[in-house]
Amino acid sequence: MKTKQYIVIGSVVVLMGILLSLDIKGLVKEEDSTEVQGGNSAATTSGSTAAVSQESISAVAKQNINASLAAEIEKLEKELKGASDDEALALQKQLAQKWEDVNQPLPAAFAYEAIATKQPTLESWLKAGDKFTEGYQNYSDTTAIPGLIEKAKNAYSKALELNKESLEAQTGLGVAYVSEGKSPMQGIQMLLAVVQKDPKNLSANLNLGLFSMKSGQFNKAVDRFKTVISVDPKPEAYFYLATSYENLGMKKEAIAAYEKSKELAADPGLTNFVDRKVKELSN
Repeated sequence: MKTKQYIVIGSVVVLMGILLSLDIKGLVKEEDSTEVQGGNSAATTSGSTAAVSQESISAVAKQNINASLAAEIEKLEKELKGASDDEALALQKQLAQKWEDVNQPLPAAFAYEAIATKQPTLESWLKAGDKFTEGYQNYSDTTAIPGLIEKAKNAYSKALELNKESLEAQTGLGVAYVSEGKSPMQGIQMLLAVVQKDPKNLSANLNLGLFSMKSGQFNKAVDRFKTVISVDPKPEAYFYLATSYENLGMKKEAIAAYEKSKELAADPGLTNFVDRKVKELSN
């Protein structure tokens, strides 16, 4: 089993906790045209908002990697300070890859943002947006999350300036609007527009499923996760499907989905969790 796959599965449980702890209100029911009263997410209701920068995010991330790799990155960062534009671009590309290699999305996001600013392509802005999204969904400092969401929104908006038809950018921007909490219905409508154009769009369906879970619409969540699985049967999709089934009281289906998640992940931590769940649901 690849290390990256262990990381993905480990983050599934973490992501579930983060998403389900958000106070995301005002989500539109997909078949309904009536809007419900909106509200703010946890990202916007914290007492203060911390400023975020490449330097501050890097300092935190370096605490999570081994000392030799941190030293390599610090050397590149020092070279960056006196570099010409061309040299800086090359150094940012090296930094982006270094951070990717150690599974640290936020400092990678800042590097990709710097790259996109110098070389504004659709791909570079999407990469920056995706890494900011991955980062803010898993970052522990809630005071920094609003600033990180704003970074993601900016990156996806820049991507849409280059290609207004980009479904990847529309999806990322929609997720950011919902996560931010100021205009969640606007974000949901963006995601629904994506799946209207591309019914099997993986990212849009996955996120609509997660947001359906949060709003208690587990039947809709099941449909979304089934679509995701039909396209890309990853263990995390089965995990979310199982959780949705469990909330609907469909124990047999929940057990089957949990077991499939365990089988695909082959991760000891998830195996222990699923075994406990299966025992609980079997009683």
